[in-house]
Amino acid sequence: MPPYSPGRSMLARRLAAAVAASDPLPTPAMVVDLEGFDSNADDLARRAAGKPLRLASKSVRVPALIERALAHAGFSGVLAFTLREALWLHEQGISDDLVVAYPTVDRPALTQLVESPAAAAAITLMIDDLAHLDVVDSVRRSLAVPVRVAIDIDAGLRIGGQHVGPKRSPLYDAAAVASLARRVVDRRGFRLVGVMTYEGQVAGLPDMVPTQRAKSLVVRGLKQASQSQVEERRQQVADALRNVVQLEFWNAGGSGSVESTAADPVVTEVAAGSGLLVPTLFDHYRSFEPRPAAFFALPVVRRPGPGIATVHGGGLVASGPAGRDRLPSPYVPDGLHLTALEGAGEVQTPLTGPGAARLAIGDLVWFRHAKSGEVFEHANDVHLLEGDAFVDRVPTYRGHGLTF
Repeated sequence: MPPYSPGRSMLARRLAAAVAASDPLPTPAMVVDLEGFDSNADDLARRAAGKPLRLASKSVRVPALIERALAHAGFSGVLAFTLREALWLHEQGISDDLVVAYPTVDRPALTQLVESPAAAAAITLMIDDLAHLDVVDSVRRSLAVPVRVAIDIDAGLRIGGQHVGPKRSPLYDAAAVASLARRVVDRRGFRLVGVMTYEGQVAGLPDMVPTQRAKSLVVRGLKQASQSQVEERRQQVADALRNVVQLEFWNAGGSGSVESTAADPVVTEVAAGSGLLVPTLFDHYRSFEPRPAAFFALPVVRRPGPGIATVHGGGLVASGPAGRDRLPSPYVPDGLHLTALEGAGEVQTPLTGPGAARLAIGDLVWFRHAKSGEVFEHANDVHLLEGDAFVDRVPTYRGHGLTF
């Protein structure tokens, strides 16, 4: 967690003033600080140095905030996490430039796509195997509506016979990519328009953790090696594709690697999303200064003993490898931490630390989630904080009745 700072203490005062002036909040109460959100959006655009940022919607999951981000200078288009989500965002008029970040075999959604020329013109599917095209063909009655596709290429680091990075595409070397590209280009009913190379081992790993100095040093070395290797390989792939297809875009990176990804001349756009809300997993990066913008509140319901306060609920645990870094963190008031025995519980979460003695039954404790976007699957709406007041209340995907 970032050190206690005047900005954090000011946030505590703003939240307290907003709560005091509003109707009682149902909990867990989700809040996004618009000042932090907008500041983070501006910072992401600065770091991208003129290259467009494609918004990773899975890191937001609130339509009003997706629209707000897209309205910022530097943002263009959406990187959706499911086809059904992309179809919905297109139907709502939120974006007409959507890339689905992962391959899909959702036949009902694919049927909807191929039966809508407008949606098919706005949405690009991700593939890394001809079998993905077979699924598309299995649901359509004609080839009248061409389907846009992009190829996902493994951007992991290979060193000493080991693979470091997300286990995504089976495509690694330029020859394999070019071979698939030729077969896509030759196949009726499809248009190859883009490429994705997501270097998650660079974009998604903190590299300046105060309590893990030795590990952070190793991570920085791996990141540097990975950046050098993936940049060289991107150029090789680009050279191999040059005589096969004219691409519209080359997507890469994430919030944690905006500068290095944008500096690669092959890349035409950078993905970003988590950097807008800055969850705890993005606290310790050398590449940018975190400004947390998303919080959720839980009420104190028990005082089981001296120096202990228990809040109701709390078990909003992030996906990924199980560990303490996936647990939510108490943020306001200061001086609170989870217990080792219970952690963040399904129905109650005990808190200890010097701040616990100051809490009374009924007080709110504000937490930060470990990952961006996931927390909003637990609530129907989000309160938007501006200054010291809640200025709006907007639905999440869940609030719209959507489960992507």
